[in-house]
Amino acid sequence: MLDIGPSAAQDGVLIGGEWRAGEAALPVEDPSTGEIVGEIAAGGAADVDDAVAAARAALTGEWGALSAAERGRVLSRIGLRVAECADELARLEAIDVGKPLKQAKADALALARYLEFYGGAADKLHGETIPYLDGYTVFTRREPHGVTGHITPWNYPMQIIGRSVTAALAVGNAAVLKPAEEASLTALAFARIANDCGLPKGALNVVAGDGETAGAALAAHPDVDHVSFTGSSAVGALIQTAAAARAAPVTLELGGKSAQLVFDDADLDAALPFLVNAGVQNAGQTCSAASRLLVQRGVYDALLERLARRYGALRVGPALRDLEVGPLISARQQKIVQGYFDLAEARSGIAVAARGRIVDDAPGGGHYFAPALLTGVAPSHRLAQEEIFGPVQVVIPFDDEDEAVAIANGTAFGLVAAVWTRDGARQLRVAGRLKAGQVFVNNYGAGGGVELPFGGVKRSGHGREKGFEALYGFTALKTVAVLHG
Repeated sequence: MLDIGPSAAQDGVLIGGEWRAGEAALPVEDPSTGEIVGEIAAGGAADVDDAVAAARAALTGEWGALSAAERGRVLSRIGLRVAECADELARLEAIDVGKPLKQAKADALALARYLEFYGGAADKLHGETIPYLDGYTVFTRREPHGVTGHITPWNYPMQIIGRSVTAALAVGNAAVLKPAEEASLTALAFARIANDCGLPKGALNVVAGDGETAGAALAAHPDVDHVSFTGSSAVGALIQTAAAARAAPVTLELGGKSAQLVFDDADLDAALPFLVNAGVQNAGQTCSAASRLLVQRGVYDALLERLARRYGALRVGPALRDLEVGPLISARQQKIVQGYFDLAEARSGIAVAARGRIVDDAPGGGHYFAPALLTGVAPSHRLAQEEIFGPVQVVIPFDDEDEAVAIANGTAFGLVAAVWTRDGARQLRVAGRLKAGQVFVNNYGAGGGVELPFGGVKRSGHGREKGFEALYGFTALKTVAVLHG
């Protein structure tokens, strides 16, 4: 059994392999009920200082002395244990975040897969030899930055630890993790598992706490060599500014307003579940959520009818009920999403084509919102331009390829897009024209794709996580030129 739960108030700050009480406490709210079910310790700037110092010491201690193969074995061992604990981690995530159990377990298994992938990749990151002038041997090395800071969000705590923290550890960095104050339980559980599996002290340090104190202190810390952040564009700009003062590199995975483009020749039966699920999964609280569905006019009416039927079958309820959609993370987020929906109801010409339903026995204090499918939304409207971070999708018609690409690219974001067409030439042509970090053709998400580089352009951020690109990002390239005559 996994020895952690929402009442583990003593667990919130892990420094140098030892747990601390922290400066204050953070409440743990169950979004399905709105009830406070426990608390965890919260750290502050002084704890961040100590965590960074412990990470720095680990680089010159046991952790730094491990070979790449030995680091990989440690991560692989942790991954096996995470997989064994997947059901318990899923339940913990469901209570903390409001994620339906099936989705939460998929996240736990994804974390295990990241550990497996990066454990196996740790000793396979090679430099290269460069042909140069006679008498020279020139080669490159990939070296860890040193101490890496990781500020993770509340929507996918386990997955983002997997694609950020474990990649940094694989190449020999020592990490300081500041999980989201709304969702720290699985981060703490992961740290406990890592400790129990023999991760050397100080290689991973965790400081739970709020963003204004612990998060800001970590982003601005003079001895943090690289910062990784996933979250809003506004906060990402603050973190980049703080890191820029010391010229520290950053990886930013920010917001999105992703579009799926459905052409007349698309296989609508195959597309339908992807079109809806990519917008309502995790209650729409996903940076890569497909919140815009662009549909060619020849199939617009037929597809809208199918979309409406699928929306009408969506059930919203408590996470432990394991329905299609769970609650939003907080009352604040519920208010934000409701505010966007109110824009639709107040605007002439915008129609609610369909909604899911909140089950009758859902707790009254839960943060529920019935998914909404909207039509009549102009591409320039706020509903089609701003990240809602809730289960609200807009359906927008287009006439031809040029118009579809213009609408898809016509936002400040560029994270993910999808193209649905049987025309092979159009598949490649449109994929090349879309301004996005990932483009999927006749699918969306490719099953999670631990191996597939992920990140955005424009206001969706920069740098890449997942796959080998993450390992490149968490290392610095050194060129060595030897003159030997």
